[in-house]
Amino acid sequence: MGDRLPEPHASSSPAVAASSEAEEIEVLDSEDVLPMAAEDHWKALFDQFDPDNTGYISTEKFRSLLQRHGSELDPHKLEVLLALADSNSEGRICYQDFVNLMSNKRSNSFRQAILQGNRRLCSKALLEETGLSLSQRLIRHVAYETLPREIDRKWYYDSYTCCPPPWFMITITIVEVAFFLYNGVVLDRFVLQVTHPLYLKNALLYHPQLRAQAWRYLTYIFMHAGIEHLGLNVVLQLLVGVPLEMVHGAARISFVYVAGVVAGSLAVSVADMTAPVVGSSGGVYALVSAHLANIVMNWSGMKCQFKLLRMAVALICMSFEFGRAVWLRFHPSAYPPCPHPSFMAHLGGVMVGITLGVVILRNYEQRLQDQTLWWIFLSIYLIFVLFAIFWNIFAYSLLDLKLPPPP
Repeated sequence: MGDRLPEPHASSSPAVAASSEAEEIEVLDSEDVLPMAAEDHWKALFDQFDPDNTGYISTEKFRSLLQRHGSELDPHKLEVLLALADSNSEGRICYQDFVNLMSNKRSNSFRQAILQGNRRLCSKALLEETGLSLSQRLIRHVAYETLPREIDRKWYYDSYTCCPPPWFMITITIVEVAFFLYNGVVLDRFVLQVTHPLYLKNALLYHPQLRAQAWRYLTYIFMHAGIEHLGLNVVLQLLVGVPLEMVHGAARISFVYVAGVVAGSLAVSVADMTAPVVGSSGGVYALVSAHLANIVMNWSGMKCQFKLLRMAVALICMSFEFGRAVWLRFHPSAYPPCPHPSFMAHLGGVMVGITLGVVILRNYEQRLQDQTLWWIFLSIYLIFVLFAIFWNIFAYSLLDLKLPPPP
């Protein structure tokens, strides 16, 4: 008869089997063989204080966990977790909030800790840390330039990875410079290009006779009056826009920028109806005015060096550029009866900056849908856009304006 194959554990006693299982468990628990993920590691520690698997532990047990294993954390993140424990009014910590914080996801509990917690940070300020690399010093500098709270600055410093990089402001700047250089070659003029007879024939700038071509309300940012116009805009949007994008992300900063651009051209179509529009000043002024207003509103918390001097320089540059635009608007035109470009786009950008922009930059990574002021200012902005659209459709014919001939 055929021999039967032996079963795996048929000849083993229960004690031997138990010993074998224990050895397997010991091997699997060894981090050298199968290292645990960071989240799994902290889940195991959390479960030690939550034997009933309720998903919560008391703040006292939470502090005990941090005291025992705090050396495994970045010191800045440890402070955030302690602030969370100190500001929790319910006396217990949710595991999911804890995991969110460990994985760099700022939960509602974290925001509550920041808003309610008056805990004094125990360690030295981020500015006092030494031995940092060049990239670390740059990130620290950006944090102090844009964020008013020390705990926010430390959180940003620990979590920023430069992925993705501040691509929006860099890309928009490169495109603007490329279009300017192309126009300079075509027109054979780089200073006061706007005075060239063929300048208005470009399909990108806004012209009142061609206002039905909707793309012009946005693409006019790629046309500049001259190198002096382009230079100031590029300097401001790089010095202010890139750090803001590094902190707040491309989505928020691009929204403020584009909203300022659209508001600028619409403001011209309502308040200076016979003038064309060129330049990215609407978007630039939206970003700069939002940043300056944020500094003023959080003056005591902003620790950037020479902040008063920096504000003065920014305001001087903005005033100089705005003054140049006003002078050019009322300077005799090189191609009458069409006037030179309007300066109202600057004011439209400023209004967007001190309303929508301030709300977006006020709290680092706070969800916009949770902010009442966000919905109020967004509604006002949309009402203005709708009003300007209807104004462009009906007002020009009702007022019987004499518009300059199309280019």
